[in-house]
Amino acid sequence: MAYNCTMKSSSFVNIVSLAALALLIPTLARAQDGGEAQRAFEAGQYQQVVDAAAPGSPPEVVYLAAQSAQRLGASERAVQMFGQLAQRPQTDPWHFIGVSGRQLVEEQVDASIASARQAVGLAPQEAAAHYQLGLAVAKQQLWPDAAAAFDAAIERQPTFAYSYYYAGLMYSRANRPDLMATRFDQFLKLAPEAPERPEVMSIMRTIRKR
Repeated sequence: MAYNCTMKSSSFVNIVSLAALALLIPTLARAQDGGEAQRAFEAGQYQQVVDAAAPGSPPEVVYLAAQSAQRLGASERAVQMFGQLAQRPQTDPWHFIGVSGRQLVEEQVDASIASARQAVGLAPQEAAAHYQLGLAVAKQQLWPDAAAAFDAAIERQPTFAYSYYYAGLMYSRANRPDLMATRFDQFLKLAPEAPERPEVMSIMRTIRKR
């Protein structure tokens, strides 16, 4: 009888373990999903994005996590995450995207631009390479060049809201309110929960009253 009880107890533990694993698998899948990370980033859920960057996460998840860490003021964490990308082979554009991101956090702007250009040269169709180039060039206040880089990112990944947001900002600073308005309109459509939404809506109201 004792043997039977032990067997029943063991079976129960196995069932509970399998049930727990079944609940955990969707969570792990979401943590590795670039689309989930992007939606969380666009909703301002930065800590959630950072937490999703588990070992083995796709590079786009790690990149968004590094960006999120910056927005949380955790520069050292951002440098660490960009460094994780920089460990990839030099034949991989994400290596140079990571290097550029780390250099930008460390205020090495010229080097960051050069690294981002290397990423673009390696993979012209990689939206993140153009996006990173836009961030780096914006630091030099080269507004038209930065806007062009963000527009290139839009062409390659038209669903990423922040390419539109930053393109809009760059066109605003380049005194092109017409181009700014079209980018901001799309940003508002794609990211209804973005923290920047009130700021952008205020700018748009001002423009439309002119």
